[in-house]
Amino acid sequence: MIKRELYMRRIRPFIGTDLVKVMTGIRRCGKSVMLDLIKEELKESGIAAAQFITFNFEDMRNANFCTASSLHDEVVRRASEISGKVYLFFDEIQEVTAWEKCINSLRIEMDCDIYITGSNARLLSGELATVLGGRYVEFTIYPFSYAEFMDLYKDIFPDASNSAVFQKYLTLGGMPYLANLRYAEEPGKQYLTDVYNSVVLNDVVKRNKIRDVDLLTRIVTYVIGNIGTTFAAASIAKFLKSERRTVATDTVLNYIQYCINAYLFYQVKRQDIQGKQILSTNEKYYMADHGLREAVFGGNMRDINLVLENIIYMESLRRGYTITVGKSGTKEIDFICQKQDQKVYIQVTYLLASDETIQREFGIYDSIHDNFPKYVVSMDELDFSRNGIKHRNIKEFLLMQEWN
Repeated sequence: MIKRELYMRRIRPFIGTDLVKVMTGIRRCGKSVMLDLIKEELKESGIAAAQFITFNFEDMRNANFCTASSLHDEVVRRASEISGKVYLFFDEIQEVTAWEKCINSLRIEMDCDIYITGSNARLLSGELATVLGGRYVEFTIYPFSYAEFMDLYKDIFPDASNSAVFQKYLTLGGMPYLANLRYAEEPGKQYLTDVYNSVVLNDVVKRNKIRDVDLLTRIVTYVIGNIGTTFAAASIAKFLKSERRTVATDTVLNYIQYCINAYLFYQVKRQDIQGKQILSTNEKYYMADHGLREAVFGGNMRDINLVLENIIYMESLRRGYTITVGKSGTKEIDFICQKQDQKVYIQVTYLLASDETIQREFGIYDSIHDNFPKYVVSMDELDFSRNGIKHRNIKEFLLMQEWN
């Protein structure tokens, strides 16, 4: 079990407090393991396992507790047999009707420490924020980073070269369970396809009561095929029209938003660097895990430039950055990453294979005169750094402790 210290470091200060700890993220990204890691920390601090009450709402044995009142009564019953503080763990809480009322009631009426996980962003934008406003902290959990993937992969295959590990990461991505399959290609892809279908059917179709599943599938496929590419919802509607499917732009936007709520996609806004304003048209989208893309769409090696962008984007999220695409005149910088008063510019390309490519990728920074770090990241092994702009091989860049 990977310790996932990146997340534990953020969660640790809140352990034992009366704030509800909420962990969200795409299905199978490791949220349940985070609950186990928290339990381990509690036990190491002297808390007895008998003080834990745990529910996993994907387990049919808990089907009777999928309403707020039934869950509340069962927790109160079990807690009455525990002396001292009670530690409550609720996995995939969104399966419980009106769960937020139960959680709020338990928080008020007993001495408890509450941890919940969920696979839908509406947990926070809707129910949770309304009932528990100011009384919870959220932590988004992502699939494995390259560093985490490498740790686990080399534990299984200690003689694997860094290049071989990265090659495997490019095709399989970072879903934690792949380690149980020893990163075998075909079983891995079958598992990832099943994860994808589960996300689409349970967290998108079922949750949003979508009837036209074929239309949703076409829209999702279009976005997957165009990750990292600037496009508008109108262009998807136009594409679907060419396939004899008439659809309103608002419907396209709604369907994409449902996928964002399920953590399948992430939307990146564009920022005008000179004017400092956020542009309202033509966003980019990236996938929570590029391994899912390879499994259900294929072509990760063919679209290597976009997949490398996807990897860097998700790594930036893991590190706590807010990310926009930078627009400077006719040029675009792949990512402007901000965190408090820190800023990092990142340009991603496959290879700096010609003088023209080098000039294009480094020349993007010509109009930016601040002193924040500026990177060009590629698969090249040679260092092409120049004019204060740092060039890094992507494997090295992903393993750097700090991007400064």
